[in-house]
Amino acid sequence: MSKQYSNEVEVARSYYNSKDADNFYYLVWGGEDLHLGIYETPDEDIYTASRRAIDRMAGKAGKIDEHTRIIDLGGGFAGSARHLAKKYGCHVTVLNLSEAENERGRKMNREQGLDHLIDVVDGSFDDIPYGDGYFDVVWSEDAILHSDQREKVIEEASRVLRPGGALIFTDPMQTDNCNEEVLQPIYERINLSSLGSPSFYRKTCKKYGLQEQEFEEMAEQLSTHYHRVLKETEKKEDQLEGHVSREYIDNMKKGLRHWVKGGQEGNLTWGIFHFRKHA
Repeated sequence: MSKQYSNEVEVARSYYNSKDADNFYYLVWGGEDLHLGIYETPDEDIYTASRRAIDRMAGKAGKIDEHTRIIDLGGGFAGSARHLAKKYGCHVTVLNLSEAENERGRKMNREQGLDHLIDVVDGSFDDIPYGDGYFDVVWSEDAILHSDQREKVIEEASRVLRPGGALIFTDPMQTDNCNEEVLQPIYERINLSSLGSPSFYRKTCKKYGLQEQEFEEMAEQLSTHYHRVLKETEKKEDQLEGHVSREYIDNMKKGLRHWVKGGQEGNLTWGIFHFRKHA
C-alpha cells in the first residue's frame, strides 16, 4: 500500500519524480545533489561550491566518525550522504520523498562503493520513521521549504535527535521583513503560500528544545547560486534536448530569475543554522 501524503507534499513528490526534473537536476545541478553552494567566485562550478557547503556544515556538527549516525532530510540524490560517508566513515540515512531520485541515489551509492554506509528511505520528513533519540545529527539542505508543515518537520527532527545532538540545516528563506507580494511568483512555483524565515526557525526550534548555536547567514550566496544555475542551464540547452522538455526548461529559467531577483532585492536569504538539543 502506497504512502498517503498531503496535497502539497504530493505535488512536490510528483514534481521531483518527473523525468524532466530528475534529468534536469542530474545534468545541470552538478550531478550529485540538488542543493545550494558556497561560491568563491560567481563562475565557479556548481559541484565544487556544493561540496564546500557540505564541508562548512559538517564543521559545525562536532565530531563525526564511524560511530556517528546522521539522517539527511530531503537528501535528493544522496550526494551529501556520499560525501560525508566517504570523508568520515559515518552512517547516513537519507529520507527523501522522490522515488525516482532515491533510485538514482542508490545506484550512485553502489557505483561508489558506499551503499553499506548509506540507507536511502522513501518517505516524508514530517513523519520520520525512526525512534526517539536515534540520530546524533539531523541534517537538511534546502528541502524544508517544500513542506507545508515546517513546524512538524522541526518537531520530528528534535524527536529523533539524541540529547546533545546537532541539527544542521540550510534553507532558502524569506527575510523577516520581506515584501511577500513580490515573492508571490516563488510561492506559486513551489505550490505554497510562504517560505520559512530566520525568526520562524529560531522560534520553532526553541519551542521543541533546540538551542541556537549559530546562524551563518550568507544571503548573497542564494542569488549567486541561482544565477549560476541559470547560466549553466542556458549553456547546456542543446544537451538537454531529448532529456528535458522545452516547456520545463523555459519555466525553470523563469523561476531561477525570480529567485535571483528575490535575493538581490533583499527579500530572500540563505545560510547555515546550527542548533543543539538540550541534554
